[in-house]
Amino acid sequence: MTKKSKKGDALTELLAAVSIEVLTDLILLLAAERPDVRRECFDFLKSRVSVSKILKNRSEGEIILALWSELLPDLDELDEYGGGDYDIEDHVAGLLDEIRTRLDSKKVDSDYRREILERILPFIESGNAGMDDMLYDVAYAACYNDADLRWLAKAFENMQDDWKISHARRIYRRIGDRDNYLELRLNHMEYGGDYHDLATFYWEADEKEKALQVAEEGLRKGRGRMDELRQFVSDRAEESGDREKYLAIQFAQTTDGLTLAKYKTFKKMCSPDEWAQFEPNVLERIKKAWRNEQIKIHMYRKEYNKAMAILTKDRYPTNGWDTGDEIQAAKKLEKHYPEEILTYYLSGLGNLTVNATRKEYARKAKMMAKVRRLLIEIIGDTERWKKFAAKVKQDNIRRPAFQEEFARALPDWRELK
Repeated sequence: MTKKSKKGDALTELLAAVSIEVLTDLILLLAAERPDVRRECFDFLKSRVSVSKILKNRSEGEIILALWSELLPDLDELDEYGGGDYDIEDHVAGLLDEIRTRLDSKKVDSDYRREILERILPFIESGNAGMDDMLYDVAYAACYNDADLRWLAKAFENMQDDWKISHARRIYRRIGDRDNYLELRLNHMEYGGDYHDLATFYWEADEKEKALQVAEEGLRKGRGRMDELRQFVSDRAEESGDREKYLAIQFAQTTDGLTLAKYKTFKKMCSPDEWAQFEPNVLERIKKAWRNEQIKIHMYRKEYNKAMAILTKDRYPTNGWDTGDEIQAAKKLEKHYPEEILTYYLSGLGNLTVNATRKEYARKAKMMAKVRRLLIEIIGDTERWKKFAAKVKQDNIRRPAFQEEFARALPDWRELK
């Protein structure tokens, strides 16, 4: 038994000796200086004392303000310096998430919710803390009704920033404030998404003709991403039985950022006669697709010469990944164009007579295994392999790490002479 346990805990004895008034003074003193202590006091007492619903809601509001005071110094630092250490970011994010969770309970009085909004909005306006998503989440969680949302929307408007105004616009639409929504919406009509937003607003308001007019205007004038707007017009054309317009829109959708998946989908939409009409124009757009998608489409169409020409225009990728579309295409093309693919594989070896890291030697060894398989199994020239590999081995005889990695990847490396 320790000396302390024989005499008992001194703090316990002191607490037992003082009056309730003194204990109250002590707790208030500690809580005033430490927001985390204040928050813990509320949680502790709420779980052990039966109080009115009004006091519980007030207590929940006080907890939220205590959480805010707890995170504020770190949030100020993040906002001042445009971010910070991961530990600080994680600390602030954790407390913000706890505030959001408590607000989501719908048990916080309006005065506290308005106060947390007023405290958080300057950081949203600044947008420099790296916590935008979580700050917006807390702001929206503090809004329990349309009046709250309208107040938040007006605050966003006053910030005179396009992104904040877009939030205001979405809020007005959400709460059915047609006039304010349209005023903000019509002041910013530039991208396909803008026209899609307005067209769907009119459509949901049962103003079908106006919705279609906006959508058609958007197809002519809109910039940027057009997928949703095109899909809206396409759906309307399909509903009305306008097959020609439906396919024209789907063609535009397919060839904007053409991929193999889009190619297959559009072909499936078309009848044989329709595909015969669209296919030449689709193929013309292949040249504008990403390189890997060009290769995939040509491989799908069995246009191996075109796929090979695109593939071998650049050297073999040397980032160490062997699972990409281009690598898979190269393997499939080995039997059709063995010598061209051999040259492609050799380009991935790089300079074989310079010092490198063991990791790089391991990468080159795996590449060398591709060369070996192609020469022996596809081309069928074992002697050519042996002659080439023996020279590589001799050129690097004084690089033990090189030899070890190549011996690990190539079954006949140690026997080469």
